[in-house]
Amino acid sequence: MQTNSWIPLFPEAASSFAWQVDYLYFYLILVSVGFMIPIVAAIFFFVVKYREKEKYATPEEMHGSIVLETVWSIIPFVISMTIFLGGAVVYYTQYRMPDDAMNVYVVGKQWMWKIQHETGQREINELHVPVNTRVKLTMTTEDVLHDFSIPAFRTKADVVPGRFTYLWFEATKPGAYHLFCAEYCGLNHSGMIGTVYVMEQPDFEAWLQGNVSGQTPVEQGRDLFENKLGCASCHAAGQGQRGAVLEGIYGKEVSLVGGQKTIRNDEYIRNSILNPGSQVVEGYQPIMPSFKGQVTEEQILALVAYIKSLSGVDPNAPAMTAPAPAPANAANSNDQGGN
Repeated sequence: MQTNSWIPLFPEAASSFAWQVDYLYFYLILVSVGFMIPIVAAIFFFVVKYREKEKYATPEEMHGSIVLETVWSIIPFVISMTIFLGGAVVYYTQYRMPDDAMNVYVVGKQWMWKIQHETGQREINELHVPVNTRVKLTMTTEDVLHDFSIPAFRTKADVVPGRFTYLWFEATKPGAYHLFCAEYCGLNHSGMIGTVYVMEQPDFEAWLQGNVSGQTPVEQGRDLFENKLGCASCHAAGQGQRGAVLEGIYGKEVSLVGGQKTIRNDEYIRNSILNPGSQVVEGYQPIMPSFKGQVTEEQILALVAYIKSLSGVDPNAPAMTAPAPAPANAANSNDQGGN
């Protein structure tokens, strides 16, 4: 189980990059205290030394010092650059998704966390993960802005309506750790809490086997695509094909009506489902209806996982980065015709 931190009220460090965050934090405290003490001491010293001794006295003329001005310019510059570089290293470590992570899907909703593993197991306000394993979270929300925060792992990320955000960690100590929503999201915000259970690998495998898995995200996406939403009637190859065949498209550049280009990534697929007219592929007609309001965020995650799998892409792979979305005036064709 979780052990107490060596500093009272300070969360335990239980992830592979937690020490980096802590060192940067303590360095900032050290710099702040290091500047505060001499500045406060100097204030008191000058208050006493230069106190008024006689009325209307003419003070001694003071001349500037190039050496002094150079020193107090260079030292703060060096310190600020070390803070910048330290922050850049921590940010790069935390928000550059690893290629070999176990994928978990997270949907925030007032006021709970709905979680699904790549093997199909579902949880609410709990997340079970194996120790010493990289875990990537693909997150979105059904309603308002939330923030997925695990203090012991020193990581957090906003969960934003209408888009995917990502977070990863590698837990280094078995135990139970607090999960919070760190963004005010309504009257019961304080109740949107949960627990991350970090388990040894054999215990995690036993947990997986002891829980009903149901459909995996890819299987759920295939069911939606082929049966419930009828996507295959237009996107499957054959005489009835009216939209693009989706095999092999993920990660490829595509030309849109109007001359813009973009990358078919997670956000592109999501937008094509909810707002197909906003990014129209050249050579197709605007025949695809919007599924906004007809599919949940969990179903969108499943559809994205399935379409990625059609391209031979591991659904756990980090999301690709795309250029800026096409302007709204390109909205007269759609990717059912072009997704």
